[in-house]
Amino acid sequence: MSPYQQAAATVRTATALTDQHGDIAQLHGVGVLFHEGRYYAWGEEKSAGALFTSVECYSTENFAVWRHEGTSLRREGAGDLGPQRIVERPKVLFNSATGYFVMFLHIDSPDYAEARLGFARSTSLIGPYEYLGSSRPLGNLSRDIGVYQEPSGLGVLMSEDRETGLHLYRLAPDYLSVESVLSTTLKNDGSHGYESPALVCVDGLYYLFGSDLTGWNMNDNKFATAASLEGPWSEWHDFAPSGSRTFDSQVSAVVPVLGSSSVSHVYIGDRWNQHDLYNSLPVILPISIGGGHASLSWRDEWWLD
Repeated sequence: MSPYQQAAATVRTATALTDQHGDIAQLHGVGVLFHEGRYYAWGEEKSAGALFTSVECYSTENFAVWRHEGTSLRREGAGDLGPQRIVERPKVLFNSATGYFVMFLHIDSPDYAEARLGFARSTSLIGPYEYLGSSRPLGNLSRDIGVYQEPSGLGVLMSEDRETGLHLYRLAPDYLSVESVLSTTLKNDGSHGYESPALVCVDGLYYLFGSDLTGWNMNDNKFATAASLEGPWSEWHDFAPSGSRTFDSQVSAVVPVLGSSSVSHVYIGDRWNQHDLYNSLPVILPISIGGGHASLSWRDEWWLD
């Protein structure tokens, strides 16, 4: 890589990301899908603060240079996508059997009393997505969500239910509903489950990441491991230095990056500013995962090689 290419592709940690137009990329609560050589990311547009405006789609090859692809889901006059609604954590999976890209969403009222899971779909990766409605999966509360896809095509939804724990659900074959609970996890003290979940599998071992329930405030995020999606899951451990509050961020995605000889991973977290959500910063760092361990270290800047 030439010095120019390296500079252009340098990720500067915890700085604002801008798109090709110079606008601040709205990658809050991001979900990432690798498709045809690019990483596509869907994020919450925060010009109205916590209330829903739209889900925006961006893409990148290196996590440093971002391209705004368009609006995937727009606000409507009423209903779940109305102007006084909470629509968060857009995550997308591609269902090769149906040919649809399926978007999963946390749908809620401003007081977070509804706690529902929303579905949308499109034959186009960018959209627009057709919103299909929301429900509580198997009757359970559903707030922060994440998704995972097995090589076999099995779709997995992770959903935080603070009454009974963080659930891992088996999705129906078309990904438009949940079929069953695969496993449920709680904190080490059994008090509740973690939120903002992310899941990867490395050398046959699953790594589940989550954040404690501290509102907009940051905390030391954790990870647990299991040899099966059905568990049992290990105790939870820090993956960033204890007391760093995960470098003042909350996990949103852990992204596998396929290299020429191995798979590495990129951590994407939100550094929430409750009073200026639009300008809240992303924290994007390489994360080391393997052998039952996960480790996130601070770097002012880095690049994919």
